[in-house]
Amino acid sequence: MRGKKGGSLCRIIFQKQAKNEKNFMIIGFILYDYFPFGGLQRDCLGTAEACAARGHEVVIFTSSWRGESPCRSKVKILGRHGFTNEGCNRHFLEQLNSELPSYGLDLLVGFNRMPGLDVYFAGDPCYEEKVARLPSSFWRRYLPRYRHFKRLESAIFAQGQKTQILLLTGHEIPLYEHYYGTEPERFHLLPPGIKRRDSAPEEQRSVSKRVRSAHGWSAHDLLIVMVGSDFKRKGVDRVIKGLASLPQDLRKRCRLVVVGEDHPAPFLRQARRLGVGEAVHFLGGRMDAYDFLLAADLFVHPARSEAAGMVLLEALTAGSPVLTTEVCGYAFHIEKAKAGLALAAPFRQKDFNRSLACMLGNPEAQAARRRNAWAYAACEDLYSCHEKAADFIERMLSVKQPQLLNNNVLS
Repeated sequence: MRGKKGGSLCRIIFQKQAKNEKNFMIIGFILYDYFPFGGLQRDCLGTAEACAARGHEVVIFTSSWRGESPCRSKVKILGRHGFTNEGCNRHFLEQLNSELPSYGLDLLVGFNRMPGLDVYFAGDPCYEEKVARLPSSFWRRYLPRYRHFKRLESAIFAQGQKTQILLLTGHEIPLYEHYYGTEPERFHLLPPGIKRRDSAPEEQRSVSKRVRSAHGWSAHDLLIVMVGSDFKRKGVDRVIKGLASLPQDLRKRCRLVVVGEDHPAPFLRQARRLGVGEAVHFLGGRMDAYDFLLAADLFVHPARSEAAGMVLLEALTAGSPVLTTEVCGYAFHIEKAKAGLALAAPFRQKDFNRSLACMLGNPEAQAARRRNAWAYAACEDLYSCHEKAADFIERMLSVKQPQLLNNNVLS
């Protein structure tokens, strides 16, 4: 056993010497689960591939992987075990503890909260603030679930920690400073990172016709589209209530189309109870989700919490008018573009119902919002997130002291 450890150490030293001569580093990326429909997952893969394209060796550690394998990065699947989220997380961290030392990593980049990270890409809202807003938050703080997630969040944001934090918006910074006293210099803002598209009115009309034909929807139907998983947090129930509240002549023309992964059963029951069951369609996660943004008469995203909301920007590139809530980090882009409405917090269902009816019932204003969306997407930087993140990671590599073994093993 001693000889084996010595041989492993020698191999790591040799790898370090060889890669330093070639001016590239070994970078570990950590993500609990990868699936192709999540914004955080796409940011992880996009940043990893950007780093790998620059010559660095990139290893993505995850418990599960769904979808195509990356072109340049390696993937290490550690498996998913446990009956609760906390249990799965603990098992994953234990696996990382045993795996990471053998890779001789120069830098550790995490996309979920955990101890020992050099860089954390913040894609989730502040957990402590979320708990504080819940009913009976006092007794929730005594539950093992709270203690688990609080510990992981503190490992990143508590005052005195060294982890550098990348964010897509500054929306959450005051919350972390309030609850944890996080040092302002540890926050680093990135631009958005959606795929650049050159949609035009002709393409939009063509795709809309094809989508409607494929699903048996007429050209006169008004398509209200949602794209995203975690239906409760994204506000699917709010939209169903809004659909049911529309004036009868408008309601009978509308269809709610939900693209994303979650359990639709409770929302279908709600729709049937409110008399709009036949107008609500759950299509699951799809690789052609963007086509539904092009086909949408209105994109809705009345989320309860959303650190950024990349899909709002994708709706802009598709020229889709947007109705959202100001709690979404990227909601300001919708207002700046004059491409829709961002409802003020706290959320009021009556305000949403009224705005939904007003937007659907005014085609001239919707056409202007569509033009504004395309113009904004053409001139605003909504695309360089992953390259800018790779720039930052390389700066971190340049100042980090060389190590024979990775010291960022999680504990």
